Amino acid sequence: MDILKQLISIVDQNPDSIMVMRQQMEQRLPAHQHGKAQLLLVYGGIAYLQTEEKDFYIPSNHYIWIPKNYPHNLMFNTKDLYIINIYFPEKTTEGFYDELGIYPVSKLVAEMLSFSEKWQGDYYKGSWEFEFLSTLKGTLSKENLKKFSIQLPTTDDERLNSIINGFRNRLNEDLTLESMAKQSGMSVRSLTRLFQTKLHITFVQYLKMLRIIRAMELVKDTDLNMTEIAYEIGYSNISAFSNNFHQMTNMRPTQFKEMSGV
Repeated sequence: MDILKQLISIVDQNPDSIMVMRQQMEQRLPAHQHGKAQLLLVYGGIAYLQTEEKDFYIPSNHYIWIPKNYPHNLMFNTKDLYIINIYFPEKTTEGFYDELGIYPVSKLVAEMLSFSEKWQGDYYKGSWEFEFLSTLKGTLSKENLKKFSIQLPTTDDERLNSIINGFRNRLNEDLTLESMAKQSGMSVRSLTRLFQTKLHITFVQYLKMLRIIRAMELVKDTDLNMTEIAYEIGYSNISAFSNNFHQMTNMRPTQFKEMSGV
């Protein structure tokens, strides 16, 4: 809690500054919020952002825009996570800047970040660094990039969480709604209703997203080829795996591998 108070104090103590922070503090903290909007860029590994409603997955070479006063908690499970945080003062917000969203880092934004790679700390209005970072922020809404869409809804329903935890490490098996209902002592109808009422998606949709998330981790953290990865997460057809991966991430698995620098 002392670290949490320290972070919020550091971020919010100069309300009018743009702050660049490269120390990876936030992943050690519980859910928190601050008075500045946050641009969190991921350059290595996969970051996980928890909110009250959903878990968001941010792969390498993507960023997430977090509006001001938005409760969140950053986590990760890869050793080479490299992130950059830029906190912006927000007097009023609308449109793009009022919504949490994950987007790929474009070549233009990457070049701007490379130019400012050694910047650290607070920058104030009137300085050219402030104006440069303000331009960087303004660029984000002008690019009209498609959101990265992998986000798992969460629930406090203990029975459903127990079912989900039961198949998280069995993704290479033939997992069906019928088999999971039988193992959990429920009817297919009851389990279907549980997913829809508590998570607002179907069992199949949840399982598909979980498999693609696991595929991203395997691409980043192992030397398995795409056929082996497809098999590890329950696909016998590499084409179906590639199509579902593209549907969820707007990228083919090979494109994701290239972006991840693997």
